[in-house]
Amino acid sequence: MQHWIDTPPGRYLLRWEQEQIDAAVANIFGYHAVQLGLPAVDGLRANRMPHQWLASDCPEDIDIAAPRAVSLLTDFSALPFPSSSLDLVVLPHTLEFCDDAHAALREVVRVLVPEGRVVITGFNPSSLWAMQQRRYHLYQRVGLGRPFLPVTGEFLGFWRLRDWLQLLSLELESHSFGCYRPGLRSESWLQRFDWMDRLGPRWWPILGAGYAMVGVKRVRGMRLLGPAWKAQPARLRKSVSVANYQHQQGEQNARKPGP
Repeated sequence: MQHWIDTPPGRYLLRWEQEQIDAAVANIFGYHAVQLGLPAVDGLRANRMPHQWLASDCPEDIDIAAPRAVSLLTDFSALPFPSSSLDLVVLPHTLEFCDDAHAALREVVRVLVPEGRVVITGFNPSSLWAMQQRRYHLYQRVGLGRPFLPVTGEFLGFWRLRDWLQLLSLELESHSFGCYRPGLRSESWLQRFDWMDRLGPRWWPILGAGYAMVGVKRVRGMRLLGPAWKAQPARLRKSVSVANYQHQQGEQNARKPGP
C-alpha cells in the first residue's frame, strides 16, 4: 500500500481521503486519539486532542518519511490501551490489510469511550478501479496484465462494513464516496477526467473508488449529561415585623362587612 500511494492514482486517492478525514476529525473533542496504520496519511492533523499517537503493525514503517513519526508498534487485534480510554481512532485502509479485520474492529470498539468516534477509509469493491483489478486477476492466469490496486489485502465493501458496525454497537454517523475518475496510471490523463468528480456524487454516488465513514460507539442505558448550569438564587421575601403584621391584619378585619 505504501508503494502504491507514490503512483498518480495513489496520490489522487490520498488527497481525497485526507480531506475527508480532516473534515471528520476537526470537531471531535476529547483527550486521547490514535491512528492505526498507513503513516502516509496524517489522520490527526486537524484534530486538537492533546494526546495523539500513530501506531503501526509493521516495523518498516518506522523508517518511512511520513508527516508523523510512528510512536507505537502493536498488533491491531490486541491494542495496548485500557478499555474505554480513547476518544478517537482513525483507520486509513487499516482493516483491508489486517490478518483479522473483524477482530481489529472489535478491539477498536473495546478501547473507545462511549460516544467515541472511529473514522474508516477503504477501497470500494463496486467501482471502476475494482473492476480493473478483477480483470487483472483474470489475465494473471495466462501471465498477462498489471495490477492497478495493491495486490495484498482484502477490500471490504461499504455495506458489509456497515453491517459490522451495527453488530458491534457502532452507529454510522456519516459516510461519503469519492474519486470517480477511471483507473488511469498517468497524471495528465487523470486530470482530463476531473469533470467526473463533479458529476459522480449526483449520477453514480456509490461507484467512487474510495469511501470514508464515521462510526459512533453507542452504549445502551447510558446518556451523556449536559453542563450543570448554575441555578438562579431564589429571591428572598421581604420580612415583615410582628407589629406591622398585626396592623395589616387589623385593617383587613375592619374592611370586612359586619353581620
